[in-house]
Amino acid sequence: MIDDLPLAEDDAANALADEREARAERLDFGEERRGIVRYWREGFEPARGAMSETDKSAGPSMPSSRQTDCGDFGIHISRDGTWWYQGSPIGRMALVKLFASVLRRAEDGTYQLVTPVERGRITVEDAPFIAVELTVDGEGRDQRLTFRTNLDDSVSAGEDHPIRVSTDEVTQAPNPYILVKPGLEARLSRAVFYQLVESGREERVGQATRFGVWSQGKFFPLGDLGDVS
Repeated sequence: MIDDLPLAEDDAANALADEREARAERLDFGEERRGIVRYWREGFEPARGAMSETDKSAGPSMPSSRQTDCGDFGIHISRDGTWWYQGSPIGRMALVKLFASVLRRAEDGTYQLVTPVERGRITVEDAPFIAVELTVDGEGRDQRLTFRTNLDDSVSAGEDHPIRVSTDEVTQAPNPYILVKPGLEARLSRAVFYQLVESGREERVGQATRFGVWSQGKFFPLGDLGDVS
């Protein structure tokens, strides 16, 4: 699947375009995704929002007997959200979005690209997405926190999209994340996390005072402020 799709902008691309488009059809990407391949060949970008809502909300896809296990695809997502193929960055955002639309996380924690007929592993340094923008609507318990990712997906924190903060074992720095799709998180950029903290407040949770944020009626702790009796 990977070797027959355009992963670099080079002079040989046009010569391979017909073969790649035919291969995309065989992979059953559908008209919308085959269009991305054509756009790449012709040097155009598809309009923002070209991916369907079904793509954005897709959950895990379990392996089936119809799928060929292709092993390691040679794709890596670095901590800053850049997608790489065999050591070279993938420069076309449309192609990155295409791959992200079929990204799943397996039960063993590995990341895979899954189509109806093929699947293969990729590696992810931290989280597959980065939250690059935060919009705050309302205030208090009624406020809504909406995050935009580096791939232009939007998600509002809530019951189905929790925020969590882990602590780096070495630096003790906070690492904040939000669940974007089942098994797939976005790491909050530093600027977004600072903005999130500005929307926080103290709440008593059990016997502890926690500092956190509300979104869609759910409280998400960002840290401890000490125990209280």
